[in-house]
Amino acid sequence: MRPRVIIAVVAAVAIIALLTFGLLSKGNSRLADGESAPSPQLPKLEEHGKGSLKEYRGKWVLVNFWASWCIPCRDEAPELQKFQEEHAGANFTVVGIDTQDLSDDGSKFAREYGLTYPQLHDGNGENGHEFGTTGVPENYLLEPNGKLAWDEPGPVDSKILEEHVVPLLPPTTKKEA
Repeated sequence: MRPRVIIAVVAAVAIIALLTFGLLSKGNSRLADGESAPSPQLPKLEEHGKGSLKEYRGKWVLVNFWASWCIPCRDEAPELQKFQEEHAGANFTVVGIDTQDLSDDGSKFAREYGLTYPQLHDGNGENGHEFGTTGVPENYLLEPNGKLAWDEPGPVDSKILEEHVVPLLPPTTKKEA
């Protein structure tokens, strides 16, 4: 082969490799502390209509990505419900996002675990990808302005919530000792 042909082939392969890498890594970067969280309109899990994280601006919001088929989500759900009961109010709420799941399965899960905090449904997982999720469960604490304050790429329990989330919340959301 002639040198020009070899250079052209190598250049073409390099361009294709870079484009492929760019497409595969698109949306895979994790939301960083201080970045604004995506807030697309998503169907409400157990109600009619749509909802968005923008509706909770002005509050601290612990966003929990979960799925009914996820075993760690089953362990985490009661912990999040208890945390919601202890801290919910004018300045804080947990918002669940059922992802990569059928809405009927998600609704059954929410009822089974007695989840009273708002639930949205992200059937194909697109909103989770905008956050940079790599699986479920994952949790993101948003400041009242919608920016990320803290995240946990895995399940949370009462110890993690008390050590990492409670210190960030304003005093009015913390349970009285």
